[in-house]
Amino acid sequence: MNGTRGAWLVALLLWGVGGVEPVAAQSGSPAGPVPRERLAARRAALAERIGTGVAVLWSAEPRDIEGDYPQDSDYREDNDFFYLTGLEAPGAWLVLVARDGRGEEILYLPARNPAAERWTGPQLGPGPEAASLSGIRDVRAADRAGSDVAALLSSGDSPARRGGVFIKANRRPPGCNGGESDGVCGLFAGLAGTSDLRPHLAALRLVKDEDELRRLRRAIGITTEAQRAAMAAAGPGMWEYELEALIEYTFRRRGAERVGFPSIVGSGPNSTVLHYDKSRRRMEAGDLVVVDIGAEYGYYSADVTRTYPVSGRFTPRQRALYELVLGAQEAAIRAVRPGVTIRELTQIARAYMRENSGDLCGGASCERYFVHGLSHWLGMDVHDVGDIGTPLAPGMVLTIEPGIYIPEESIGIRIEDDVLVTAEGAEVLSADAPRTPDEVERAMAAAAAAAGTR
Repeated sequence: MNGTRGAWLVALLLWGVGGVEPVAAQSGSPAGPVPRERLAARRAALAERIGTGVAVLWSAEPRDIEGDYPQDSDYREDNDFFYLTGLEAPGAWLVLVARDGRGEEILYLPARNPAAERWTGPQLGPGPEAASLSGIRDVRAADRAGSDVAALLSSGDSPARRGGVFIKANRRPPGCNGGESDGVCGLFAGLAGTSDLRPHLAALRLVKDEDELRRLRRAIGITTEAQRAAMAAAGPGMWEYELEALIEYTFRRRGAERVGFPSIVGSGPNSTVLHYDKSRRRMEAGDLVVVDIGAEYGYYSADVTRTYPVSGRFTPRQRALYELVLGAQEAAIRAVRPGVTIRELTQIARAYMRENSGDLCGGASCERYFVHGLSHWLGMDVHDVGDIGTPLAPGMVLTIEPGIYIPEESIGIRIEDDVLVTAEGAEVLSADAPRTPDEVERAMAAAAAAAGTR
């Protein structure tokens, strides 16, 4: 192609319609776009799982900034849609036609509206930009989606007739949040052979590919940095919300676009409330503070918990209980390897707690104060999708988080790390956050010495 003419054509494509430059996949995001080869591999794996049939997914709906009170922005893409397309595209459809394990892909995007884009910013419309970003060659206007899909499902040779239709049972087509039963909104109502697509996607998302692990490692790195910053700052007289502000400032400063879940900063009696997120108490000398936080980076969330003494040093009883929780966690982490289940890890952690409680909790084991599960999957959701009974395999990421909560003493202790399953065992991705009681105290003492406090 002639260089001058080629450059002109590229500029024309990038400029788009209406003189407003179109948005790219995750335009401006520190995480950057998902590589097209990764997206193609995920869609191919889904087609292979389905075998024969038609899968239909929709993007997320924008939130109402006046009614939903979003804390970050009015739009976050549906995880499964992003997983398969790498796009942030309100009103979009993805159709995957699988024939004997091989897939054909169609992406539907709303036409661009320059007037609306003055309010929303540039949007990605149907055209070569979307094809280039997603790797999906067949990109069409969204107003064709309903009629195209209806024709596909009714066709005599449609794979839907042999393998069925797969949709996310908890989602409806864009704009169909009510009870409409006709047109596009009623397209799948009462359709024979409809299956839930979510279990297939959950099984795929359990094992992370290299781009997912890149995003997770960065999310976790940001979160461990925030934990260290919080340890350095915590002290008597400080409000929980001040500590939370420092944590979430660190998130944003390092490229996290939102929190993976509401930050938990619970001191004293609040340390015993598992999902306390009000951050309204002033921390006092002698308190423990449970800091359970997770930055979201490029749609992937960390989940790291540390417990530290507000005064900078654990009391003898606090230290003994902390070491019991830490020992239970380490016993479980040592047992992580392919083939093991989360249930087995839970039994190992609880057995450790039973056998090592001594007289810390009176005549009974401290296990009775371990009131939640040991683990959950981690990924695009902080409690990520996937069957909890699935044996571990390389590439899976899970949390290990034993805890003890004694409300009558205002003592809550939780230690949580993010663990990658490897062929040989486990890699603790969140190891940069001080974890042993000595490490926590040293981190706090160093900060106090630098500031001339404590």
